[in-house]
Amino acid sequence: MTPLNAVWPGRPDPRGATWDGEGVNFALFSESAERVELCIFDDLGRRELQRIELKERTDQVWHCYLPEARPGLLYGYRVHGPYRPDEGHRFNAHKLLLDPYAVQIIGSFRWSDALYTYTVGHKRADLSLDRRDSARGMPKCKVIDPAFTWGEDRKPDVPWHEMVIYELHVRGFTMQHPDVPPPLRGTYAALATAPIIDYLKRLGITTLELMPVHAFVDDRLLVEKGLRNYWGYNSIGFFAPEARYSASGKVNEFKTMVKTLHSAGLEVILDVVYNHTAESNEMGPTLCFRGIDNRAYYRLQSDDPRHYLDFTGTGNTLNMQHPRVLQLLMDSLRYWVTEMHVDGFRFDLASALARELHEVDRLGAFFDVLRQDPVLSRVKLIAEPWDLGEGGYQVGNFPPGWAEWNDKYRDTMRAYWKGDGGLIGEFARRLTGSSDLYGRSGRMPHASINFITAHDGFTLEDLVSYNDKHNEANLEDNRDGNNNNLSWNCGVEGPTDDPVIRGLRARQKRNFVATLLLSQGVPMLLAGDEIGRTQRGNNNAYCQDNEVSWISWTLDDEHRRLLDFVRRMVQLRRNHPIFRRRHFFQGRPLHGSDTKDIVWLQPDGTEMTTEEWDKDFARCLGVYLAGAALGETDARGNPVGDGDFVVLFNAHHEPLPFRLPAYNGSPWIAIVDTARDDGLITDGTFAASSTYPLEGRSLVLLGHPETTT
Repeated sequence: MTPLNAVWPGRPDPRGATWDGEGVNFALFSESAERVELCIFDDLGRRELQRIELKERTDQVWHCYLPEARPGLLYGYRVHGPYRPDEGHRFNAHKLLLDPYAVQIIGSFRWSDALYTYTVGHKRADLSLDRRDSARGMPKCKVIDPAFTWGEDRKPDVPWHEMVIYELHVRGFTMQHPDVPPPLRGTYAALATAPIIDYLKRLGITTLELMPVHAFVDDRLLVEKGLRNYWGYNSIGFFAPEARYSASGKVNEFKTMVKTLHSAGLEVILDVVYNHTAESNEMGPTLCFRGIDNRAYYRLQSDDPRHYLDFTGTGNTLNMQHPRVLQLLMDSLRYWVTEMHVDGFRFDLASALARELHEVDRLGAFFDVLRQDPVLSRVKLIAEPWDLGEGGYQVGNFPPGWAEWNDKYRDTMRAYWKGDGGLIGEFARRLTGSSDLYGRSGRMPHASINFITAHDGFTLEDLVSYNDKHNEANLEDNRDGNNNNLSWNCGVEGPTDDPVIRGLRARQKRNFVATLLLSQGVPMLLAGDEIGRTQRGNNNAYCQDNEVSWISWTLDDEHRRLLDFVRRMVQLRRNHPIFRRRHFFQGRPLHGSDTKDIVWLQPDGTEMTTEEWDKDFARCLGVYLAGAALGETDARGNPVGDGDFVVLFNAHHEPLPFRLPAYNGSPWIAIVDTARDDGLITDGTFAASSTYPLEGRSLVLLGHPETTT
């Protein structure tokens, strides 16, 4: 490669490296830098060929234009400035830095002490400036041509109340899939193959929620133990797709995946990590933001700027108070919507993004900017509504326009089916959409993202197979991971051949699945739960990039029965709008009906009283859902109707006869009974006011004949 001789002033916008068809514009924000150098590398990223000083500076943005540069160019930055940690400055031009706006990052981090600004070994991270060049151990940024033929690509725009979310890991989902070509397994391209799309469609999924795909870093401690950061909650590049998930090494592979999924009617939501970066605390490496402008990018302790404010448990917190950092986040989100065509985002530790000073501000700048943005206000926004700082737990407190992961739903359903007492009131609130959390702010049931399991914690199989976590494979002496899992092993810890225990575990899995899919709100399934995926009791498999985390597609009869049950429950939900209402129940007759839209029942068939809700021993209840009082309309304003249903729940271990209601005198057809091996019934008819033999630890769904045919 010949030297790039021509250097023009260029423009401060847009940030990053932008190919315009004739040359490349480079722009980098740094408020406190004294000098910035653009470093050009050979095609393999091994040898630094040239340093170009960015002499132009506009509004604290350093910039230049290289008319001879072309897509494929590899680059990084060196930023000169003061090294005064006691003032929050940690500049060190010996360290090669990634561009925060890089849209492709190639190569991997090769860990060494040279990646640190300070001399490793000192007790404090500000005693001695390290002068070793870090370029050899750093990946490089790559200039790309963003051209892509989207054709007639259209977002599926699945209404919130019709969504079924499927949380999956790009790599783990297809690594062992026998029908995916081996070179594609574990990649974006694999998710776009016909066998995967067919599986997702047959399962009834509408929306994929991909665990982090922003470029991220394998922690040094994990690498030295022979492990990897599998989950990816360790971001270093907010515009670049993670390279390890690419079969082709090209950014367009991600775009092709999205386009193909859209063609199949599937939405793509990204799990994004904007609350912190992979640079950790003051003892961490200097890879990007710290070396560009530490005081601007990170929240520092006001009385001692050597140290970071940590609301995330990872060592640092991005400084959302700084307008350029807020702009970075917004530019990143818009990039993934406009350039990559994704349909929405799930924000990791979203409370950290809302902190103005120390407290979580419900109407902080982050929310204000998002709400008025003409692009981002139109996509789906889901919060993980907590962080690890004081006051960080904010379930139910996010503003209109947001949905939230509802861990109150998760914990209540786990505890109820485990057999804990005193929960039927809480159970009823969560089953009906958590109006106590979301109704007061004017939000709808879809504000509640309901889940039993997620990537963090036990899988569904492990939830019914282990009382305790078994995280020894993480090499942290089983100290990591949550100790309070609200799980129950059904009598034996771990795998067993006992048919009685295996049968009980299968029933419990059906109970959880049926409850989730009959609840108001948006259901979220964890990938692999429908086929009994196990992590062998590991409830924190963040570092297990192996068979512990990868989905096994070898199915026995038990797995196939569970898969069939999940498919039928998803289809049942889709067929009946009463299980995916757009509005909360009112508990009173609607539209001239003589029957309330919802009635809670005791086992004797009478309506629940206030005293009954307060009984600690109560573990059995029923709910009558009146289709005639649905009160819903379709997109054109036409009334939406449905039949009447009764759902019976018994978390006690003993059977209990349950008297069925007789509001219109019509007989009842049993549709679902989780006490059966397949969870389904085709020949059970029961007269009005008759009793149903409700087995212990089971759920039953009944409807009228005209509804079930």
